[in-house]
Amino acid sequence: MKAVVLAGGYATRLWPITKHRPKMLLPIGETTVIDRIFGALEADDRIEEVYVSTNERFAAEFETHLGGSEFEKPVLSVEETVEEDEKFGVVGALQQLIDREGIDDDLLVVAGDNLIGFDLSEFVDFFEAQGSATLAAYDVDDREKAKSYGLVELDGERVVDFQEKPDEPNSTLVSIACYGFPRESLRFEEYLDDGNNPDEPGWFLQWLQNREPVHAFVFGEPWFDIGTPQSYLEAIAWELDGDSVIAESASVERSTIGENVHVMADAEIVDSTLDRSIVFEGATIDGCEIHETIIDEGTRIEDIDLAGALIGAHTRLTNDEG
Repeated sequence: MKAVVLAGGYATRLWPITKHRPKMLLPIGETTVIDRIFGALEADDRIEEVYVSTNERFAAEFETHLGGSEFEKPVLSVEETVEEDEKFGVVGALQQLIDREGIDDDLLVVAGDNLIGFDLSEFVDFFEAQGSATLAAYDVDDREKAKSYGLVELDGERVVDFQEKPDEPNSTLVSIACYGFPRESLRFEEYLDDGNNPDEPGWFLQWLQNREPVHAFVFGEPWFDIGTPQSYLEAIAWELDGDSVIAESASVERSTIGENVHVMADAEIVDSTLDRSIVFEGATIDGCEIHETIIDEGTRIEDIDLAGALIGAHTRLTNDEG
């Protein structure tokens, strides 16, 4: 079995912190989003190779990251795009990767920006037991939130209906970007040749379940789609579970560090209060009250209160009044 970790998105909803770094390499506690996936795939002997599907803009970052890691399975597979409007869509990119790498095996596909609480090996167990295309499904328990995802309707464990981002959801059980495909179900080229939507895997699953069995692995463990500042902060809170992480080289003086705070290397915190926030490398916070905020590298903030903000790299914010 081969695996593909999807890492080609540009994460525009997380700009500016992802304008010059892939969101899959954002830290989650002491690790990163994508490293949690790599670790699970590395440990499963059924997975022979792991292809990291990314774009030309971020290829160097992933090459450096993998070069400094202990993972042996991941290899880069680079699509020829550098901007959002050049993307082939996920289905199109998968077909190109299959052609590029000559894949003719069962295939596990996982989004590199998903933080999933279940063990990927359990998903592979389920996939192998079913012997059919398989997706992972999670109940978001919110019809408004469900509008942003592909929804599945089940008869037992078999998918009998699929709605991709519907205006009127008929359920709250969503398909997440974790799929298993037997070799004979890698019908992306046939799907694309029929003129179907190349962008969302959900459209392909909807097309496929009308032609062959598709099963759902329903899980109840936490799941975070890290695509917005809020979802990133929620993932950090789940990982830290009330604790905080302060890098050894960071400086914290006369300050209060609350729950779920990550302060990275060489950051400086002085006379400030932080809660449920992330401070990237080399940032300086002096005399501030910071809540639920993401502060990028090299930023300097003085005498300002922030809540629910996202501050870009090398920004300078000061309160000069008085």
